Amino acid sequence: MNINLMPFIVLWIVLATIVIALIVRRRMVSSHEDDTLHVLQGAPVAHQAVLANKLDQIDKWGKIFTVIVVVFGLLLGAAYLYQTWVQSTQLPTGA
Repeated sequence: MNINLMPFIVLWIVLATIVIALIVRRRMVSSHEDDTLHVLQGAPVAHQAVLANKLDQIDKWGKIFTVIVVVFGLLLGAAYLYQTWVQSTQLPTGA
């Protein structure tokens, strides 16, 4: 049993790149965040609400993609180890 794992590795790299891009995007969005609490002023309160919503969306997708990357990476590693184990236990033919 010899499965080519390269397409799965490429897919894992693409997913990991998406997670890294979400990290960078979150850092860029949060750099515009104002840590001061505005209660009475209209425009800053609305801006904080919009920014908090953006950060929540980025966090949600970041968590989802991070779990996918970790689980897919573990499955990929297990498949590689299983494939290596199967190849090492096979008897050589023609000997």
